[in-house]
Amino acid sequence: MKRKAHSPASIHKSISIVGAGRLGVALGIALSSRGLPVEAIASRRMSHARRAARLISPETRALSSKQFDKLIPDSTLFITTPDDAIESVAAELAASMKGRARGGVALHASGALSSEVLRSLRDAGYETGSMHPLISVSDSVMGAKSLSEAHFCIEGQPRAVRLARSLVRKLGGRSFSIKTKDKALYHAAAVMSAGHVVALFDMATELLESCGLSQSRARAALLPLVRSTLENLNRHTPARALTGTFARADLSTVNKHLAALKTSDSRAALEAYALLGLRSIELARENGAHAATLKKISVILQEILKN
Repeated sequence: MKRKAHSPASIHKSISIVGAGRLGVALGIALSSRGLPVEAIASRRMSHARRAARLISPETRALSSKQFDKLIPDSTLFITTPDDAIESVAAELAASMKGRARGGVALHASGALSSEVLRSLRDAGYETGSMHPLISVSDSVMGAKSLSEAHFCIEGQPRAVRLARSLVRKLGGRSFSIKTKDKALYHAAAVMSAGHVVALFDMATELLESCGLSQSRARAALLPLVRSTLENLNRHTPARALTGTFARADLSTVNKHLAALKTSDSRAALEAYALLGLRSIELARENGAHAATLKKISVILQEILKN
């Protein structure tokens, strides 16, 4: 006997979230505000679940992890726990749904893990996938607003992917799909564009502190520069957005930078400058900067990374 098909619209009518952290609560608030009621939110600690439910909607039930059997089986289930807990939580959910799963959809929100981590739920009768928003959520309320501007990476089984795309449209965001095997590579790109940018900013702040600025003044001075760079990237390709020393193939200035960094007692900053400088050279070449000078700069930077 064939399992009854569930349309995305019918699954939308019942949404539950497991994991009451910042992303889970942000997702719950965003879904609820778009007319997609969150039926329940579950957490290891009931106090966390209750707090999350209050933020999401008066109709949202708070459940502990010992009450997974109270979740509606044929529904959309989001797992927004930390990555290292997703597989075990999925197994607990699958055990609690044993004999009751009737074709629901289970999605997790991890950037690094693929839908394969939900195999136990797939075996229990769920269609599985992942739906990861490319935003940084440090606050649930503000994060809920940011979801409407986010691009979501989606992968998994066909019906789970269709449902996830439908949910993203409802949230006001955009989505793209990748192969399941490419999930870790996708997440590495996300970390480089966000987490590593923060680390790079911290490194630059530290260098300005060495020049005598306070940390707060250094941050305040650098932030407009970062914002203007993001605006350039919003309007142009990376090659066109590149400005400054490498865009001009300014060998003399590069040598001054390197001499200063060598005396700054920050080997990490020197190596970061050299490594990213090599990438900037590639962009500068695309933009038609002086090829012979760029080659000289490249040789100098490669020597730094060898030593």
